[in-house]
Amino acid sequence: MRTLIAAFLALFAAVAVTLLVKQDNGYVLLGYGNWTVETSLALFCLALLLLFLLVYLAIRTVSRLWQMPERVAEWRRKRRSLKARQALTRGLVELAEGRWKVAERHLTRNVAQSETPLLNYLAAARAAQLQGEHTRRDDYLHLAHESMPSADVAVGLTQAELQLAHQQYEQALATLMHVRSLSPKHNYVLTLLKKLYENLGEWKKLEEMMPELKRRKVIVEAEFQALEMRVYHERLKQESATVDDSVRYWQTIPKGIRQQQDMLLEYCERMMSLDAGSRVEPLIAASLQREWNSELVTCYGQIELANPSHQLAVAEGWLKAHQEDPVLLLTLARLSLQNKLWGKARSYLEASIGISPTPESYQQLGLLLERLGEDKEALHCFRSGLALLHAEPQRELPAIGSRPALTNNSVIDETVNSEILNTPARS
Repeated sequence: MRTLIAAFLALFAAVAVTLLVKQDNGYVLLGYGNWTVETSLALFCLALLLLFLLVYLAIRTVSRLWQMPERVAEWRRKRRSLKARQALTRGLVELAEGRWKVAERHLTRNVAQSETPLLNYLAAARAAQLQGEHTRRDDYLHLAHESMPSADVAVGLTQAELQLAHQQYEQALATLMHVRSLSPKHNYVLTLLKKLYENLGEWKKLEEMMPELKRRKVIVEAEFQALEMRVYHERLKQESATVDDSVRYWQTIPKGIRQQQDMLLEYCERMMSLDAGSRVEPLIAASLQREWNSELVTCYGQIELANPSHQLAVAEGWLKAHQEDPVLLLTLARLSLQNKLWGKARSYLEASIGISPTPESYQQLGLLLERLGEDKEALHCFRSGLALLHAEPQRELPAIGSRPALTNNSVIDETVNSEILNTPARS
């Protein structure tokens, strides 16, 4: 469209000039010494225009010839740069496709002409790492740092990632500490440190990082909560050498975490292993008032207090709201046994089995019946518990008085058995 408009304007200007010249051609007289030149004004203007064009073309040609070496060098530089970009692209594609050796060769080809040698060396370091060539990996990382010293953080993070992948935890820790000194507020540094501390089991250091991880929102809330629970679980195990240590560390845990029933269950189990279950009995009772938890109920029944009647009274208070809970009924049976209330314990065990039989409830009832002298009923309970443990149906044994027909193999077995039975015992 623009070309059409320009052609139209040029044609219009040519027609206007032609009409103007036709009305009055004019003339131009030039004199120099004895020489005079007379011509029309139109021809003189046309000659001037042609002369200007010739001079312009001559100057342009000379300028181009003068710049020819520089232009050739620029063309060659662009060509090498294009090849370097193509090699980088090809290397990255090969790296993504898992052809690491070929990728390394492409990434290091024409790297001197690359506009981004840092990317070439970092990708080549990854390719070498995946081949198990850790010496070459470190060489590429060194070259990456030399190619762009200002990218120390990028090189350090790549180095830490590769060291973590190769389980070089001590080297990765040193690298991350260096990078963190360069960029203390870098979120990805904190992410890698979190991963490193988890792998090393450095739960105390990870606990110290938790406020910063939350403040900077390094990980999503759900992941942070899961990590928080795991950290405090592991720290509770580390700080539970004695009862006083356990209680002291428990008080340092945030209240919201202490009220989590999984956390409370871990604390109760640690305290019970230290024969300090009486310290956690009120905690379990208070927690079950807020939210019901079968595992805590079981734990409550395993605590041995000097006054077990108090435990039984507290647990029986829960029966109104959870009278169909087999775990609570089994716990009440245990507490009744501690109080030597055999009849009540039997009733609770039979009620628990009636709702949801378990090997443990059958075992407890069998032991109780055995103590009460009801051996036949106790044996039945033991057998029922074993049947629950083994899902396969139990085959009935043949009657004692009957004997199956003997095959050749069974005849041999019977002969051997009779010889063994008739052999006198050695002194």
